[in-house]
Amino acid sequence: MAEPRGDMSATPATAAPATATPAIAPGAASEPAPARRAASDAVPGLRAALALQIAAALLWLPQAALLAGAVAALASGGGLAEVTLPAAGIAGLGLVRALAEAGGGRIAFRAARAELSRRRAVAAVALARRSPLDIARPPSGLAASVLAEQAEAVVPYLSRFLPARYRAVVVPLVILACVLPLSWAAALILAVCAPLIPLFMALIGWRAKEASEAQLVEIGGMNAFLLDRLRGLATIRSFGAVEATARRLRADAENLRQRTMAVLRIAFLSSAVLELFSAVGVAMVAGYIGFHLLGMIGFGAWGARLGLGEGLFILLVAPAFFEPLRDLSAAWHDRAAGQAALAALDRLGADGLPVVGTDEPVPARSGSAPEVRLEGVRFVHAHRAGSGSSAPLFDGFDLTVAPGEHVALFAPSGAGKSTLLALVAGLAPPQAGQVFVGGEALTGESAARLRAGMAYIGQQPHIFAGTLKGNIGLGRAGIDAETVRAALRVARLEEVAALRGPAPIGEGGRGLSGGEALRLALARLAATPDAGLILADEPTAHLDSDTAAEVADGLLELARGRTLILATHDPLLAARMDRVIPLGNGEVAP
Repeated sequence: MAEPRGDMSATPATAAPATATPAIAPGAASEPAPARRAASDAVPGLRAALALQIAAALLWLPQAALLAGAVAALASGGGLAEVTLPAAGIAGLGLVRALAEAGGGRIAFRAARAELSRRRAVAAVALARRSPLDIARPPSGLAASVLAEQAEAVVPYLSRFLPARYRAVVVPLVILACVLPLSWAAALILAVCAPLIPLFMALIGWRAKEASEAQLVEIGGMNAFLLDRLRGLATIRSFGAVEATARRLRADAENLRQRTMAVLRIAFLSSAVLELFSAVGVAMVAGYIGFHLLGMIGFGAWGARLGLGEGLFILLVAPAFFEPLRDLSAAWHDRAAGQAALAALDRLGADGLPVVGTDEPVPARSGSAPEVRLEGVRFVHAHRAGSGSSAPLFDGFDLTVAPGEHVALFAPSGAGKSTLLALVAGLAPPQAGQVFVGGEALTGESAARLRAGMAYIGQQPHIFAGTLKGNIGLGRAGIDAETVRAALRVARLEEVAALRGPAPIGEGGRGLSGGEALRLALARLAATPDAGLILADEPTAHLDSDTAAEVADGLLELARGRTLILATHDPLLAARMDRVIPLGNGEVAP
């Protein structure tokens, strides 16, 4: 069993490691799963946009009627006076139509952006609240790809496809209802041609959705692979695997190109199918109206004959009958990509193993050394439970650490040392039993307050891009320049700070050695006087003996008067603790 490695270092343990909570309206984070998966057409503001766009499309009917009437009047020998009023009506309706169409598109776009922001916030908060012990937690590369790139497909889906879908349902039916009283034959032609278009588009759309989902999976996997290799670039270079990694990236890029072209081919195919059937339908209506007006076809008008105005009206609205379907075809590929993006966002926002409590700001604690007590704790990792194994990592586990005591959890890798620290910090809930800190149970209501009095030091502390001062203060109020200088002295980083000057540190600690990064974690602890409980996870692992001794000296100096729980398999470091607790089979050895 691989032990989780925390990314926080000597900071108040108020959040899961290496996560940040985005600003979000109260209650959004706790939104239930059914609400997150609500129908997309219920997006606030989208109904108004749909109504405006449908109204804009239907305004062509009175325009066509006025135009056909004016042409018929001119053909009957009428003058300019008989077409002036229809021309004014056509111009006025055209202006209203343009305003309604532009307003509907603008409202739809704004509603789509707002819905995307809401879903992103829900997914980000859900990710931030998932425990670092959750093996089903999405990789950071995949999560970043979905949130920053793939999620953008939601906007055209909501702002283009959904309005086009509703127009394709409403507008043809209204036009059919207007044509039917004039000519049942023309209405029959339109009614027969129209269903063929969505039928073939649906067949093509199923394939398009599969291709789009495969493309999104390929993009996420490629991003995750690239991020993982960038993190381990030094190791790749040391083992001479740069060329092999480059070949893998080239192969992934070629595979992605092929999948992208497959999606585009399907999109072009759907457009060709629609254009074919719409052109055939309009041509058949035009042929019928022409032969009927010439007297060569006498049926289809309810026993009467169509006049020039009536025939011209049908000809004018026939292309408009297929126009919503043409718009739907143009936005059809947005459907596949948008639904795949919504599904990916829902997977990111799915429930998993949670961090206990919330990340809401809480007042700082006094810094007094608390007692830590675990009573009857039981914990089973998700992959063990899913594999059918009933052996828990901890079962009925009891442990008491006195206030101010320094204890070492001593065991080889995989025995559960890091998991036990995570349970104490509330980074995962036990399946049974209870954790007490300072005599108070660690629950959802008390976790944030109790974590405010904790500090966490991992063997790989996360270093942010920025200055030494910024990495020590971490944006916390009350940490001034004098506090930072004192922290640098305690952590023995004065020479490093003098040499670097104002030069920034790279993301992940680029520019610092492993020992310097750990001493920076100690400087964070020195600037956190309110942390009465220190949790240290293998702080001297992968360090040479001299650097390990320096880090251990600094840690013990800062831990004076505080409770220290340290996970290690280093016997020299364990021997310097007040008590050594061997771990094995979920029980504390006597």
